[in-house]
Amino acid sequence: MRLDEMTAVPDAALPVAAFRDHLRLGSGFGADGLQDALLAGHLRAAIAVIEGRIGKVLIGRRFRLVLEGWRGGEAQALPVAPVSALVEVALVDAAGLRTVLAAGMFRLVSDAHRPKLAARSGGLPLVPVSGSVEVVFDAGFGAWAAVPADLVQAVMLLAAEFYEARIDDGTRGPGLPVMVQSLIERWRIVRVLGGGEA
Repeated sequence: MRLDEMTAVPDAALPVAAFRDHLRLGSGFGADGLQDALLAGHLRAAIAVIEGRIGKVLIGRRFRLVLEGWRGGEAQALPVAPVSALVEVALVDAAGLRTVLAAGMFRLVSDAHRPKLAARSGGLPLVPVSGSVEVVFDAGFGAWAAVPADLVQAVMLLAAEFYEARIDDGTRGPGLPVMVQSLIERWRIVRVLGGGEA
């Protein structure tokens, strides 16, 4: 299994101004945007860490899931949530020839933690021998304004931690700060089937 991010979050979509306010950085000195690239980098890093921990996409973007075979005969769990749309399903044979399947063959089973691609009737199509299947979908809460408040706060706190630790004296321990852990706890996925079908 491989998950590719097909579209990146543009700098304009990042809450740089809100992060600057969170840090209480001074303004009015004629160089207010001087640290914007640094702040954006810390925000991107914090978003990536939070998304990796909870399996949720914060700012909406497009992904491609590449599989060598389905995990289930009638449905395939998608690795991130929330998923807003299925864009394309294609079979790729051993020679690399792509065949895009009719959109009407599939439906999205919405779920807060484990959305699925499901066959509308019967089972999922057979994956070619030595080939793969590609599922393209849109995921994320949407724009930054649509991200739940507890996740917004977790990102701000973690990005601030990264900002403060840019000159590390070695006294910080590994792992997420306790406050960030408590904010993201309810969003974490409990995996009880060892990565199985569900």
